[in-house]
Amino acid sequence: MSVILGIDLGTTNSVVSILRDGQPVVIGDEQGRRVLPSVVGFDSDGNLLVGETARNQALLAPQRTVKSIKRHMGEATRVKLGEQEFTPQEISAMILRTLKQWAERELNEPVTKAVITVPAFFNENQREATRMAGELAGLEVVRIVNEPTAAVLTYEPHSTRNEKLLVYDLGGGTFDVSIVQTEMDVVEVLASRGDTHLGGDDFDQLLLDHVCNAFETEHGIDLRQIPTARSRLLQSVEAAKIRLSSEPFATVAEEFIADKNGAPLNLNIEIDRSDYEAMIASLLAKTIECVDVALSDAKLSAVQLDRVILVGGSSRTPLVRRLLIEQLGHEPLVSVDPDLCVSMGAAVQGGLISGDQVRQILVDITPRTLGIACLEGPPEISGKLIFSPIIHRNSPLPASRSEVYCTARRGQAAARIDVYQGEHEDIRFNQEIGSFNLENLDTQAHEGSEILVRFDMNHDGILNVTAIERATGNERRLTINNALSRFDSSDRGQAKSRLSEIFDDNALGELVVAADETLETNSAASTPLLAEAGSLLGKARELLKEAAAEDAEEMRMLIEQLEHAALVGDRESVDDVRHKLEDILFYLEDA
Repeated sequence: MSVILGIDLGTTNSVVSILRDGQPVVIGDEQGRRVLPSVVGFDSDGNLLVGETARNQALLAPQRTVKSIKRHMGEATRVKLGEQEFTPQEISAMILRTLKQWAERELNEPVTKAVITVPAFFNENQREATRMAGELAGLEVVRIVNEPTAAVLTYEPHSTRNEKLLVYDLGGGTFDVSIVQTEMDVVEVLASRGDTHLGGDDFDQLLLDHVCNAFETEHGIDLRQIPTARSRLLQSVEAAKIRLSSEPFATVAEEFIADKNGAPLNLNIEIDRSDYEAMIASLLAKTIECVDVALSDAKLSAVQLDRVILVGGSSRTPLVRRLLIEQLGHEPLVSVDPDLCVSMGAAVQGGLISGDQVRQILVDITPRTLGIACLEGPPEISGKLIFSPIIHRNSPLPASRSEVYCTARRGQAAARIDVYQGEHEDIRFNQEIGSFNLENLDTQAHEGSEILVRFDMNHDGILNVTAIERATGNERRLTINNALSRFDSSDRGQAKSRLSEIFDDNALGELVVAADETLETNSAASTPLLAEAGSLLGKARELLKEAAAEDAEEMRMLIEQLEHAALVGDRESVDDVRHKLEDILFYLEDA
């Protein structure tokens, strides 16, 4: 039987997978990128752009670009793309066709069938629109599968156990939570709740408003009213959001984002994860309300759940995990990449339809939690030494996570990093696997030194622990070989009286927890050439309205040339065209 693709048609990103040798495999483009941004556009010559190129163009020409079309599936509406209008089905078909081409290049044969996933709470109009989009892309949609069902199939392609699972799916534009029961190869959705307009896009908007409000307070300019500046900032805050899932702080920086009285203005704002979490707390509270309603509809309590599965890129937000543990008492499972698992499950469904033999997916995970010893509070108040997790058990490998801590006292010259593995808050019940000192700290720091501790573990079980003093960049690293093999050791050792040692030894530094665990994801960064050209192009388009016919014609030509050069990364052409355009703008502004 012919290959059946498994496609996750997402709001922010889309993914395609196939079943190969009984296991789902995610297919990428020629550069090896396995995630296709769900963005469609047309360049200045009318050529279709899909994915990363369209996403880049949005920085320069947002009026010729469409994002988050999934939010409009099933609506009787049309979206404007340049001078043309398209239905949501047509825009989605362009995305699906690109994924189809990826698969055909990989397989070196035509592909005509697909399983496509949708949120569990999608209505019939939305499902039919999705099916139509597949047909427009040249695909026979053999089945529309609920995203939580697909996620469960990734973990349990042949479930013989009677289990009840909660699937928490927080993507770029939509959220749903489903209570799923598995038994004898049957996956049944018992209850589902969600919101078609709640996801990472809304988090981006909150960050955008935060940054723009700060800029407007300082400079009196609202960047949201400048299309190119807004597009640049949306990509920049999205990159910051992603970093905040793996780092305790992130910087949003854009040069020449606007100008005032002829002088260029730059933007540089640092955002702490705690501030970001405060921004999104009310939105995440809505998801927890949905969790409660779904459990009630399924007539279940949290204690009756066997597992909690995280799906969707936005579920990487550390606050999500903490809220779910608090509400459900379960450690969420995320051993399969939440960006990829829905597409992989759709491929499993396609294999089951084809009659292929489907095997359990093999995932390398960290079987034990890794972290460091630290004080629960200042030594004069608490003095209790606890275990601070950094990489949690069941995290897929490779894994990279970091925490920010601070020294307990002013004038502290060194900090000791004791690395442990285990699951208990009390370090006496965990196993020490390494330690080192970070010395030559800034003893003049007003409230002690902030120290970033980063854990990086690869597939081979090699753990790199890095400690960096944030203010000075002072850094020390420890490599622990075969860290995974240590997890199987029965030797846990007896606890040492570390607290008294810390206070007695001046070379040791007490650390106070300042943030929760984080999970690294790939960060998106704005292309430098696009960022450089964006502000100039925005100004040129504004002045184009006032230019004489002869100047306007030349300006249009230069605008198109600058857009193209920036998109293809031609530095020499960007510099040449930019200077020509700047000369005309100077003449127009001075006239």
